[in-house]
Amino acid sequence: MTESETPSAAAARLTGCAVTGERPLSGTVTEVALDSGQLVIVKGDAAPGALRAEAAGLRWLGDAGTVRVPAVRGLDERWLITDRVDTGPPSARAAVRFGRELAALHASGAPAFGSPPPGGPTEAYIGLAPMRNVAAADWPNWYAGQRVLPYLRSAVDTGILEHAEAAVVERVCERLPELAGPAEPPARLHGDLWNGNVLWGADGHVRLIDPAAHGGHRETDLAMLRLFGCPYLAEVLDGYRQAAPLAPGWTDRVGLHQLFPLLVHVLLFGRGYAGQALSAAQAALAG
Repeated sequence: MTESETPSAAAARLTGCAVTGERPLSGTVTEVALDSGQLVIVKGDAAPGALRAEAAGLRWLGDAGTVRVPAVRGLDERWLITDRVDTGPPSARAAVRFGRELAALHASGAPAFGSPPPGGPTEAYIGLAPMRNVAAADWPNWYAGQRVLPYLRSAVDTGILEHAEAAVVERVCERLPELAGPAEPPARLHGDLWNGNVLWGADGHVRLIDPAAHGGHRETDLAMLRLFGCPYLAEVLDGYRQAAPLAPGWTDRVGLHQLFPLLVHVLLFGRGYAGQALSAAQAALAG
């Protein structure tokens, strides 16, 4: 591999198949056709360990045998090759099935809160933001110390958030043991479950892509689905609760679980998400 290697050349090298065509989808993602007739997605990333973390997450989620994920076809430090998903329109039936499968994925568990997927690095990513995966014994202290406060401090240090605004989030962290609801075992999380990472397959089965997988609280995945909108969300939640009822008061904790992804967006995209993050903090305190 060289720095000038193309996505097609990387696909040929890592899959052992000849390439018959390619179609750029974004600056870092390319659809490549192999001579076998298969279409694959080639993703390039210069961030150290990012692709290894993503591949480990895909394999860990796939090993649960619940929600489907694209198979990993090739990997090195610069390139990740996965199956292309043939997408179709969302449907209520697929949404209910997805909810049941997501509940089963969460129930497949994780060794601890904050544990990375097997073979995944401690220093991982959520989108373009660094994310550490270090195991902890309980969810409230882990969520405050490893998910909320690091991003809050960075937002203050870079001048995106003011100290008075940060104080509201800090109060949430101080009260987390009482706000967290009933204790639950670590769930196997996708970790970045916004609508763009949910692909509705043409075969009626949902596939999940681009995970920031780790051991966490199952309500976090559900809160992120709600955060940026998901087709047939009510049906997804119905299917989920049919398979695994949620703890009492879970709707009051949505803001608490949205706080982490919103602070990530504050860091990545600026003040535009500050109001939403503070609203989530206030909702958590009110709940």
